[in-house]
Amino acid sequence: MMRFTLRTPYSLAWVLCLALACWCLRVQAAEPAGGTGFTKIQLTDKFHAEGAGIGDIDHDGHVDAIYGPFWYAGPDFKTRHEIYPAEDFDPNKYSNNFITFVADIDGDGWLDVMANVWPGKEVAWFRNPGKTKVSDLGQDSANEAAKDAGAWKRHLAFPVVDNESPAFADVTGDGKAELVFHTGGVLGFAHPSEPTGVDRWTFERCSEPAKWGQYQHGLGIGDVNGDGRADLLMAEGWWEQPEKASGEPWKKHPFAFGKGGAQIHVYDVDGDGDEDVITSLVAHGYGLSWFEQIKKADGDIDFVEHAILPATADGTLDGVQFSQAHAVHVVDVNGDGLKDVITGKRFWAHGPKGDPDPGGPALLYWFELVREGGKTGADAVKYVPHKIDDASGVGTQFAVGDLNADGRVDIVIGNKKGGFVFRSEAPAR
Repeated sequence: MMRFTLRTPYSLAWVLCLALACWCLRVQAAEPAGGTGFTKIQLTDKFHAEGAGIGDIDHDGHVDAIYGPFWYAGPDFKTRHEIYPAEDFDPNKYSNNFITFVADIDGDGWLDVMANVWPGKEVAWFRNPGKTKVSDLGQDSANEAAKDAGAWKRHLAFPVVDNESPAFADVTGDGKAELVFHTGGVLGFAHPSEPTGVDRWTFERCSEPAKWGQYQHGLGIGDVNGDGRADLLMAEGWWEQPEKASGEPWKKHPFAFGKGGAQIHVYDVDGDGDEDVITSLVAHGYGLSWFEQIKKADGDIDFVEHAILPATADGTLDGVQFSQAHAVHVVDVNGDGLKDVITGKRFWAHGPKGDPDPGGPALLYWFELVREGGKTGADAVKYVPHKIDDASGVGTQFAVGDLNADGRVDIVIGNKKGGFVFRSEAPAR
């Protein structure tokens, strides 16, 4: 039998300290940057859409991921179900699905799926077939309904929906989301014209006619002036929602929020009590900024730009830079009560030779909002970049939400690299 002897009174302590140090190193290496990491799940490597959605499609208590023609059943996302006939698209070209939204359109308690076929073309919605009960319909009717089990019927919402990235949010304050876009150069929103949502939706105009094309970039919804009503934003300014709807154009407040980037978000970045604006500057270039709201001498609202990612290729934030931040979300990633920014590089927006740095890594990042020293004001604001992935990027839109009821933000992405789920794994604060 082999024996060994601790020859000094410090040997045991030294061994224990060494073991503890090694354990700490392992924990540190496993700890994601910023305290919040993500596990990547690839739904498919096929190109089906430039957006994605989140929702419990089958009412089983597990939130599902929607990418193009399929919904992938949570919690493991291994089983997919068809929504509409699938087609694998060439990543050198384009798909027939640029935007995906998930909502109960017809009010039957089952989540439906909306898709923007192409900028300047229609937005359609697909009715969730749900589950037919004999007690609801009677045996004969239920047998007939069963023939269509699993079939998602397609309905037209609106025939010409311009903008690269239409929005879907509650504009009127009635608790129901509206489809926000411009059509024929007029900014506004559309909503179902009757309870089932089957008839063509009604469009409410909010602007005078302008020279906007079908590929206009930059669009958002938020209460800019703090009056409790949602305003509309585009790259050239914001439109103030009046106290009462009149059918007349809303008051326009001109301001250049870049040249036209991604989704435009309204949020009090600096904690001073008024609403600021966050967006990328150029969808197919460089730049991500927040715009600090200030008051002019006459009391009117103005903005001062602060860069998150510089607008030039050679500029960086702590060494981080990428082009084509074509989709942006603002959400509290790490549970500290402050909303962070999630964005990334759109992969091959115009093919492998178009746009700045087309062959660069398809990066996905979250930028942590920090108010240094717990202070408020622009001088206290700092954004800290944390890489999520380098082989996915974003499309024209993506979805965020809690996929597994753990209180953390998860991400679903769809683009020319395929479909992805990023599940947050670190505990929220």
